[in-house]
Amino acid sequence: MEPAGEEKKANQDVQPVVVRREPEKDIFTWMAPSRPFKKRSREFYVTLFAIVGLVGLILFIAEGAMPVILLIALTFLFYVLANVPPEEIQYRITNKGIRIADKRVEWELLGRFCFVKKLGSELLVIETFFLPGKIELVIKEENKEEIRKALSAYLVEEEIKPTGFEKFVAWVASKLPDNAV
Repeated sequence: MEPAGEEKKANQDVQPVVVRREPEKDIFTWMAPSRPFKKRSREFYVTLFAIVGLVGLILFIAEGAMPVILLIALTFLFYVLANVPPEEIQYRITNKGIRIADKRVEWELLGRFCFVKKLGSELLVIETFFLPGKIELVIKEENKEEIRKALSAYLVEEEIKPTGFEKFVAWVASKLPDNAV
């Protein structure tokens, strides 16, 4: 019976673990457009539609109507996104993660970060461990150092190499007028 008494005594010495939940606190906040935006010229659209028309004709001959419908839908989406200016949204770096228009991405789902310039906008690019693999946030040039300081406490700043698809898109964009990338 003695072992049972020792076990009971050992159980009395164990204290329950109390987990304190820390409230979310903002580290840095800024307002910026939801995506990079650049107004395009008429020449850009004429060239784009000529290329899409040629590729559409080739796809129609090779595969039929469905790939052409998809190509037209994607071209229309690009046209709308290129002509409708983005809305201003709030970005927040917190102790729990990054909030983009009140949607939080936890630090555990984020990797390294870097800054790039695209379409005349300064972007913060953060690697993610879920699809699509990156988050691109528009920042203002004057906020860059404050954002770098806030993120450095949680993530590593390191250049993120472009994927093969991004390299292909950059190559195609370089062939269009107005230097699309």
